[in-house]
Amino acid sequence: MPRLRVRAQPRQQEYDVRIGRGLLAEAGAIARLSLGQQTQRIVVVSNKKVSSLYGSTVINSLKQCGYSVSTLLIGDGERYKSIATVENALQFFHEAQLERGDTVVSLGGGVVGDVAGFAAAIYLRGLRYIQIPTTLLAQVDSSVGGKTGVNLSGGKNLVGSFHQPAAVIIDVETLATLPRRELVAGWCECVKQGAVSGRKLFNDTANFLRTTGDSPLAISTKLERLIAAQCAFKASIVAGDEREDPARLDGRSRRILNFGHTIAHALELVTNFRRFRHGEAVGHGILAAGEISKNLGLLQETELESLTTAVDLCGPLPSAADLDERHVIKAIAHDKKRSAGQVQWVLLERIGLPRIVDGREISSKLLRESLRKVLSGRTAARAAAARPSGRAVKKPPCGAAKKI
Repeated sequence: MPRLRVRAQPRQQEYDVRIGRGLLAEAGAIARLSLGQQTQRIVVVSNKKVSSLYGSTVINSLKQCGYSVSTLLIGDGERYKSIATVENALQFFHEAQLERGDTVVSLGGGVVGDVAGFAAAIYLRGLRYIQIPTTLLAQVDSSVGGKTGVNLSGGKNLVGSFHQPAAVIIDVETLATLPRRELVAGWCECVKQGAVSGRKLFNDTANFLRTTGDSPLAISTKLERLIAAQCAFKASIVAGDEREDPARLDGRSRRILNFGHTIAHALELVTNFRRFRHGEAVGHGILAAGEISKNLGLLQETELESLTTAVDLCGPLPSAADLDERHVIKAIAHDKKRSAGQVQWVLLERIGLPRIVDGREISSKLLRESLRKVLSGRTAARAAAARPSGRAVKKPPCGAAKKI
């Protein structure tokens, strides 16, 4: 099975990411290898739906390896990623009599992982935890890297901590039970990582989606390898910039992983976290960041067409046509990536070449017009990408960013 070793700097923490089929039944053995013999009690944090599918397999495996196991079920959805949910989790840990040597296991998607990881980070000043992500988005992104946290009414992920897991267990067979929308959300996150990683990962992702089409997802070695490649890229960025140093503006800064997220978080906020899956919002955010990049003179039209095609291959996104771009822009002001009072945008010069741009370089007019096109779904790149091959495409000049 693919196995990655993540090294997080500067604290020299290391852990394994194991990727394969049938790994839920091996959770107990993997936990013992990762935790040693000191851990006696484990709290499994999940939600009702995931627990009904996979809870008994994981719990039985843990019990067979000598652990005393308690289960906490939290609500399903982004609105449960809250301080109130974390407070309930902390009280549960206390009632379960967890000690410093004990462990929390998150079994579910990104919300479960973020809540469980944050609660583990602050209970008794830090418990170890293990990530068992069951959604595509969590497998390729949120389970690796140690970011944990919750939302406030004013914005996404405003409260949290960096707390690396002791292990990550990715059983790709869990993807067979995912609803279509969850897969679309995950693929959008894969496209995002490919876009800032390099042409190979981007092309591998797009080609996989082309061969899959609308068919049910086949659990295969090819899928395992693609997920492993996505995780390896994420791990390589985390290894060099675990805590997202605000002084770094280079192409290996952890900030580049926020490509598409500035708009995505704003879309989630203005719709009260009820319309979009996180990855679906990222899909819209990728298109918006690409449109802004093109309008600044950074990104060629052909590159934007490739990006648009890749997002479309992920599957249909919920409409954003009814949203007022002014409300979205207002929500952007709450983005946690602000520095010196300015939003730091992650844009593209080409596929695989991200660029961090200060918000002052993007005029309000350019931002408003770019966002209006993307929300309406009427971007020139989408129309061009839909044209039959062989038709000429006019390329705009590509040069240094310019303020419009």
